Amino acid sequence: MTNEQQTGEKKARRFILLVSALIPIAVAILYVLPKPEDISPAMSTWLRRLPPFYATLNGLTAVLLVAAFLAIRNKQVVLHRRLMTLCLAFSILFLVCYVIYHSTMPTTRFGGEGFIRTAYAFILVSHIVLSAAIVPLVLISYTRALAARYDRHRKIARITLPIWLYVAVTGVVVYLMISPYYPQ
Repeated sequence: MTNEQQTGEKKARRFILLVSALIPIAVAILYVLPKPEDISPAMSTWLRRLPPFYATLNGLTAVLLVAAFLAIRNKQVVLHRRLMTLCLAFSILFLVCYVIYHSTMPTTRFGGEGFIRTAYAFILVSHIVLSAAIVPLVLISYTRALAARYDRHRKIARITLPIWLYVAVTGVVVYLMISPYYPQ
């Protein structure tokens, strides 16, 4: 590896660490900051459309992850690269929509009881923990592929894929479980 490549990897590592720390911190802050009280009815209507939209992004990401996996298994490298870039773009768009929604709208509480409440809590907690863990894994996998470090990319991609897929699918499940409790 050349000095230039080593410098590039160090910069990428610093960027990945920074982003991986800032995203969970920013999301956690969303839940303690006061919400604006003067949202117009039109804006409120628009904001209430965000959860089904970002749940759809999660669902599409899950489908694209499977398609990208199948593409690389069939040695369709260009298709794999495009699908993975789309997955990353959908995940970034999800995050932007999620931040917009949760920085402006009140927190929705799950209203189920008994076993379903326990199941929801388990799915939600595992989703949250793994969604924080997936950020550096995705960024490392992606930057290694961009740098044509395919041997190292494959190693981490084997860990990244199942976790990212779980996060995408459970994002949809969490939405479906809590959607009846969203304000109308």
